[in-house]
Amino acid sequence: MAAKATLHCLTGCAIGEVLGMIVGTALGWGNLPTMVLAIVLAFVFGYALTLRGILAAGVDFRSAVRVALAADTLSIAVMELIDNGVIAVWPGAMDAHLSEALFWIVLVISLALAFVVTTPVNKWMIGRGKGHAVVHQYHH
Repeated sequence: MAAKATLHCLTGCAIGEVLGMIVGTALGWGNLPTMVLAIVLAFVFGYALTLRGILAAGVDFRSAVRVALAADTLSIAVMELIDNGVIAVWPGAMDAHLSEALFWIVLVISLALAFVVTTPVNKWMIGRGKGHAVVHQYHH
């Protein structure tokens, strides 16, 4: 269950990260504003994926938002910290362009490492009835 929750989180984070990088690059933004946008979008897409499932179960929007925030905030935060930390310290990664292999290689490595680090966090939360343990009750 923890790996599935982490994979779910990873999907939203990856969508947000890549979209943020594409938008920031297209607008000619520097590294910091592009990274901030990517992080914000990672949270947005991570929450959106959870909301989709909860809303499909018939939960009202306000309650669904509260469940998604409670379930995903720590998981996404850890994932983003690891993911962006790797990118920030990897030589040349911050300056790599979307058309360069370095960008994609470091992104895949950073997301894989984020998955490995975040899975035990989700396992710990689920074991205490938090995180995706709360979301799981809405899945049929």
